[in-house]
Amino acid sequence: MRNIRFFLLLVLAAAVITLVSPVQADSATPGVLYQENFASNPQWTTNNPSSDYWDSTQEMYHFGIEPSTGNYAYSSAISFNGGSFTLEYDILFVQMDPGATFRLGFTGTDMDFNKGPNVITAFTNNKNGLIMVLHTVSPSAIQEEVTSELSSYGGQTVNFELNTTYHVKVDYNNDTNIITETVTNKQTGQPLWSYYITSQSPLKGMNRIYLGNVGDYGTMGLYAIGWIDNVRLTVPAPAASVTETQQPVITQPTYSINQTATTHPLVTYTPISTATKKSPIPGWVSVSAVGIVGFFTIIHPVQKKKR
Repeated sequence: MRNIRFFLLLVLAAAVITLVSPVQADSATPGVLYQENFASNPQWTTNNPSSDYWDSTQEMYHFGIEPSTGNYAYSSAISFNGGSFTLEYDILFVQMDPGATFRLGFTGTDMDFNKGPNVITAFTNNKNGLIMVLHTVSPSAIQEEVTSELSSYGGQTVNFELNTTYHVKVDYNNDTNIITETVTNKQTGQPLWSYYITSQSPLKGMNRIYLGNVGDYGTMGLYAIGWIDNVRLTVPAPAASVTETQQPVITQPTYSINQTATTHPLVTYTPISTATKKSPIPGWVSVSAVGIVGFFTIIHPVQKKKR
């Protein structure tokens, strides 16, 4: 009977140790600041509802961008306090006249691509064909821009195509001030073009996602027409936090063999290190252990009385 009691005490001790183990927060999911798949009306604000509107049939957002009209459409207000972020969306062009440009980005209240702060992705039609653009203006009003042309980024000129859906992704790293754009064929998953620019100062002060041509004074009557979908703005997940609960300090003796006159070195026996924490045992094991202890604690006096 003493052996049974001793065994149950060991089980109870294991259960207690499990219950006081550190608990690590789950932080694998990035923070979503804005997300819209246009399954319903997003209620974007626009000054040109005949060209920029929610298409209920396509369940996407239609745009028709014309230079020198100052048209815009933008999301509800977004709370952004600075730091790294990722902006993503899908886009399909059905028309891109020579000289026309489409712009979508994360910006401040001005929504002027010449005024900061902003990060703008653009698609245009110039002498080198259908070209992709990454543009930014820092809070200190310094502009940086790169295009998918040989003369701009140094690689082979890359063109996008009409009637093809692309996934556009822009990553901003607040630690390095590097902004990277990647354009991928949505259907095949093949990257089309990717490059980066560096902001001269940390980006902050943006509060909306917008599309439009505010600040573009090109020739009127030229259109960039198509749809956008699956707009998403996220920030990185916070670093994993570990909450430690105070555990009892157990003093264990250290055994050693003193060095003798021979050449044998000093041998020291120490407890096995517990620096590496394993995943906690499932809670049901702990509960079961406590239940077993309680069961035998109650049953034992009853059996003794029957004797």
